[in-house]
Amino acid sequence: MRGSLLSDAVRREAFAEASRFRGEFYECLTARRDELFELVDAMLCADGAVKSSADSSSIAKQVHERSAVRRSPSPGR
Repeated sequence: MRGSLLSDAVRREAFAEASRFRGEFYECLTARRDELFELVDAMLCADGAVKSSADSSSIAKQVHERSAVRRSPSPGR
């Protein structure tokens, strides 16, 4: 039994629409686009609403930490 009530076609179209939105939004950003994109992405994926600057600061820290991990050299390099 599948865990989703949505058909595969509906899920694929929703994913494609979200991907298009993300690409178009990214293209709208200019200075520091990677950092801004990651911050917005983290805010949208946060558990619950971001209600204060403290919340956004916490999210920004998490984004920064994730980015640093991704930029770190892989083991053996």
